[in-house]
Amino acid sequence: MPYITDRKRVTGFGSAHSGTQHFWRVTISSVALLILVPFFVFTFGTAVGEPWEVVVAYYSRPFPALIAALTLAVGWYHFAKGVHVLITDYSRGMTRKILLIGAHILCYAAALVSLWALVRLAL
Repeated sequence: MPYITDRKRVTGFGSAHSGTQHFWRVTISSVALLILVPFFVFTFGTAVGEPWEVVVAYYSRPFPALIAALTLAVGWYHFAKGVHVLITDYSRGMTRKILLIGAHILCYAAALVSLWALVRLAL
């Protein structure tokens, strides 16, 4: 046994072989949000306080609607991945499975509803 290296001793323990992929997906979505959120704040800020007809006309244009849709989609995806990490870090067993399923259903349902509302507003 003393001739086995430390790396060989821990091979196969602890890793689900998806941590790097999850890390890069969260990193890419956070960089995308870093770019999208200022655009969203700028486009959304011009519509705040305006009458309903002006807001509908504003979001009927492709650029504000596209920025809002991308921000909502990437934001909810990033939120779902973050909640997944929180749940897997702090819960175990059946509670973890139930919380993961519920959180993912809630996140993707909220994303769908918010994108549907934007499409209804834009069209």
